[in-house]
Amino acid sequence: MEGIERVCILVNEPPDSWEGLRSTLGLLVENLWGACFFIDTEIELPAEKSEEEFQENLEMLGDLEGECYTNVKANAERFEFMEYLPLEEMVEKIKTYQIIVPF
Repeated sequence: MEGIERVCILVNEPPDSWEGLRSTLGLLVENLWGACFFIDTEIELPAEKSEEEFQENLEMLGDLEGECYTNVKANAERFEFMEYLPLEEMVEKIKTYQIIVPF
């Protein structure tokens, strides 16, 4: 992926919450600028995963200088390191990425 530096993941189905965030972390580990956008969906975790584990992944995302946005206020209130943005503002941020991956 020569020349590609900015990739974002779009999550709009609750069951994809965990894997969408983990995929974003994978981008950051590969030295790409990554962000995860949760659009019109509340976070839903697999039965074997806890909110604490999800929060730890969000913290790691922040440590690696990644970003995580949601347009659902309940998500931003539930999880630290997840920023609320109205959909219109999310769209403007998404446009700055070279590759957009719908999850």
